[in-house]
Amino acid sequence: MPMQIGLDELLSMLLSRVEGMALESENQKSRFNIMFRILYKKGLFSDQDIVDSVREEHRLLKELGMIEELPPDEALESVAKGLLLWIKGDVATLKKTMQEYEKRVSDAMTKQQKPKIDVAPAAVLGQLERLGGQQQGGKKLIL
Repeated sequence: MPMQIGLDELLSMLLSRVEGMALESENQKSRFNIMFRILYKKGLFSDQDIVDSVREEHRLLKELGMIEELPPDEALESVAKGLLLWIKGDVATLKKTMQEYEKRVSDAMTKQQKPKIDVAPAAVLGQLERLGGQQQGGKKLIL
């Protein structure tokens, strides 16, 4: 006899699983950050090593066909700079960078124009139907 479960039970189970995966991802990211801070403070890698590693990562992605072209050097250096901010724990600069990013996203959202939908009264639609030669009760899509 097949087991039956409700849609709400299925959704609850899936959401619980996704939440668990998100927590594990954050936990893993935290562990990596801690390890990189230890290695950086011990002088086992330098700022330039990070820039070179970011460049190498993107070169590999390009060769594997996962990206079409290498980002410009300034973009790669920006990624490396962001990693360094996390490794160094520069909270003030991180906050400033996050605020600037949020402002750019907000500005971009306000610049986007949303499509406008106008609804005509029934009397106007009736006039359009008569002008178009349709019989009463016919429907017409107006774009």
